[in-house]
Amino acid sequence: MPGHDGCAGMSSRHRVITSQPRLSDLDIYLFRQGTHYQLGDRLGSFPGTVDGHPGAFFSVWAPNAESVSVIGDFNRWQPGIHALASRWDGSGIWEGFITGVTEGSRYKYHIVSRLRGYTVDKGDPFARYWEIPPRTASVVRELRYRWGDGDWMQDRLSRNALSAPVAIYEMHLGSWRRMGEEDWRSPGYRGLARPLTEYLLDTGFTHVEFLPVMEHPFYGSWGYQTEGYFAPTSRYGTPEDLMFLIDTLHRNGIGVILDWVPSHFPDDEYGLGFFDGTHLYEHADPARGFHPEWRSKIFNYGRFEVQAFLISSALFWLDHYHADGLRVDGVASMLYLDYGRKEGEWAPNRDGGRENYEAIDFVRNLNRACYERHPDIMMIAEESTAWPMVTRPPYSGGLGFGMKWNMGWMHDTLEFFRLDPVHRRFHQDDLSFSVCYAFSENFILPFSHDEVVHGKGSLLSRMPGDEWQKRANLRLLVGYMYTHPGKKLLFMGQEFGQFREWNQDAGIDWHLLDHPGHRGLLQWVKDLNRLYRQDPSLHENDFTDRGFDWIDCSDHENGVISYLRKGDASPPVLAVANMTPVPRAGYRIGVPRAGRWEVVLNSDATVYGGSGWTTRDLQETGDSASHGRPYCLDLDLPPLSILICRHRSMHP
Repeated sequence: MPGHDGCAGMSSRHRVITSQPRLSDLDIYLFRQGTHYQLGDRLGSFPGTVDGHPGAFFSVWAPNAESVSVIGDFNRWQPGIHALASRWDGSGIWEGFITGVTEGSRYKYHIVSRLRGYTVDKGDPFARYWEIPPRTASVVRELRYRWGDGDWMQDRLSRNALSAPVAIYEMHLGSWRRMGEEDWRSPGYRGLARPLTEYLLDTGFTHVEFLPVMEHPFYGSWGYQTEGYFAPTSRYGTPEDLMFLIDTLHRNGIGVILDWVPSHFPDDEYGLGFFDGTHLYEHADPARGFHPEWRSKIFNYGRFEVQAFLISSALFWLDHYHADGLRVDGVASMLYLDYGRKEGEWAPNRDGGRENYEAIDFVRNLNRACYERHPDIMMIAEESTAWPMVTRPPYSGGLGFGMKWNMGWMHDTLEFFRLDPVHRRFHQDDLSFSVCYAFSENFILPFSHDEVVHGKGSLLSRMPGDEWQKRANLRLLVGYMYTHPGKKLLFMGQEFGQFREWNQDAGIDWHLLDHPGHRGLLQWVKDLNRLYRQDPSLHENDFTDRGFDWIDCSDHENGVISYLRKGDASPPVLAVANMTPVPRAGYRIGVPRAGRWEVVLNSDATVYGGSGWTTRDLQETGDSASHGRPYCLDLDLPPLSILICRHRSMHP
């Protein structure tokens, strides 16, 4: 084994220098304490120069290794030629500088374990770039990009504020657009920059959320089986190409959220699992270290070095890629020891409960670290249970997220809308129930990728009725979402009524926009986004009950609900939804203000593919009280529609 004061592993062009460690004693101390959150800039491979010799630094954590050597295209993948040195401090870090290794060199670590003679070739957990799958080598890569999004970054706090309009377009980069008529490959990060930016500007979404861009072995996992926690997938281009895509979006006023997966990882031999012949990154106990539903490994959140690895990964995407937020996947699976397990398949915590204390500590540390460094971002939890205070700060007992997906609202809403309208009157309370807890967390209302896969069908295909009624129901559903408290999220294709279930190998059906009904759906979403962004009453009080007031949620016989959205200083917005295909002429609604009320959006308008059933765009209030309000409107409600009205003035 090479010593700290010399060289080893000589070859004609490459030799290992171990006398110039890249990591300081402070780096090691913080790493072992679990509080080093910049490991992406310290561990891994880095081009550099030592004693005038160009080459690359290598460092890897493998505390139970007998030896570690770098194999790559520069030494014909032969182990032992370029051996790394184990640090004297017991940290388990192996490091060295190999001369002559150039940027773009492919490599792995050949690890010989102290236990059972186990040997394996591993990719670099901290690699900034990988080969294009199915190849599995890491690549020496420096990150070089000149950002031009200074204006966006300076103004980001206002764009991501809890009172700001947030309408998220969720998408899978590999299947949003294809290269050509017969070529289903993605145009890649750089090729998507212009068409995606133009589309988002046209449709009016404020943010885009990418399904995980981190390197992953199986394309069909959509990135949720992550292997490269510091590397964007090379399927779509280089790290700089992804930076260009994000930079382009920022320059045009569009925020970027990245899905990030700290809840589990795949067990491919070249990856994190059983890294040095021991359960290094995953928990050794199968009851805590293996996910039965996803057939993958679970991180050992109680190990300080693993916490530092994961939090460093999160900050890496915020620091180096200017991500405006992270949507943290699978939070519920982390919080509960019995998640996805049957009786007898899980072990309780020290108090006999099912809460995972180590994971709770990790989540709080994660959110503290990210918000301390970037107070203007969004940390978003995909948490599907009633765990309390997910979006409350850790100092008050919360988990520290900024927002949370409202999975209960999504489930109840879709269950209601899939019903034939004749049965909806028996389930209207299921629809209104969400307001009972709407302000307990900072909620995002998601119609995500999870709702249009695995045999569920698309949103449009799940609506009842004939083709016209399906589109009318979908317009009503989306209009209800945009007027309900909470930020908004739509998965790609739903904005124009994708009919087929999403398939990552086939993309989405843009040809449907040749049909006027689908063009009408898209126009409806555009106009909803425009109104949502422009009218503070629809977004600034999303997370407080000051922003919402029922007028009537109990008219089960007629299948009508009505409510107000309110801002701090703007006129209130009235929403009236007719959940049946029966028009309601002269339907009386109580309102709080006298004067003119304008129908600013009507989902049944012909421009959206509606029937155009007669309704007045302007109406003066009557003096009769109704629904406990001093004034009233007599509205004509089209079939399967939502009317969005705004108070204008006392006089014409």
